[in-house]
Amino acid sequence: MIDSHCHLDHDPLFNNINEVLNRSKSAGLKKLLTICTSNESFENIKKILNLDEIIYGTYGIHPHETENNKVTKKLIIENIKKNPKIIGIGETGLDFYYNHSHKGEQIKSFKEHIEASIEVDIPIIVHSRSAEHQTFEILNEYKNQKPKILMHCFTGSYEFFKKMEKLNSYFSASGIITFNNSADLQKTFSKIPNNKLLVETDSPFLAPAPMRGKKNEPSYIKYTIKRLAELKKLDETEMINITSKNFENLFFC
Repeated sequence: MIDSHCHLDHDPLFNNINEVLNRSKSAGLKKLLTICTSNESFENIKKILNLDEIIYGTYGIHPHETENNKVTKKLIIENIKKNPKIIGIGETGLDFYYNHSHKGEQIKSFKEHIEASIEVDIPIIVHSRSAEHQTFEILNEYKNQKPKILMHCFTGSYEFFKKMEKLNSYFSASGIITFNNSADLQKTFSKIPNNKLLVETDSPFLAPAPMRGKKNEPSYIKYTIKRLAELKKLDETEMINITSKNFENLFFC
């Protein structure tokens, strides 16, 4: 199994990192991708990468953090090149639900990340909340340059999926697909092509059923895989193989 999106620099994961890693390996995880959200986050991620060979990382500024973490394409590329285990850019994107940062700053930062990902030819991890139209329109501007797009923790509408599918995007399922109130999202994931599916925990957030109410961690990925396999009418081993192969194709090919 591969957790394509976790935040190992966040507590309680960071303060219990050895135990978290032990439980991850015992559960059968082969790779963990720990995601950057700010420049402070990146400093901790660089340290975490040295802890175990199964850990990989990204560099990017979360839309919530764009006003206090201004970046350029050049800066993003410089940080990517600092460590061969930095294999993705993000998470970046647009969050017009909370609007913790000004919309204009989010859009400017998002475009810098996209252009950096195209130049170095590595995937961009996209966060989109209450911004489906704007997210698609911005990414669509770059379609001829064929960015490698991963829609993280995808909770979008079926219509948004169909638009992003035209951009050859991948879509990551989080623990949300295990929630009883996510019927529409479950239906959408049942229709996403198998070769475009990944799974994630987004830990320490969004613990899947039956672990809701607890702090999430990578070892809980098995519950999301189980539900995704049910939605796709596949056995769990096959779903593990599919999502792991897709991760390898996206990040290492």
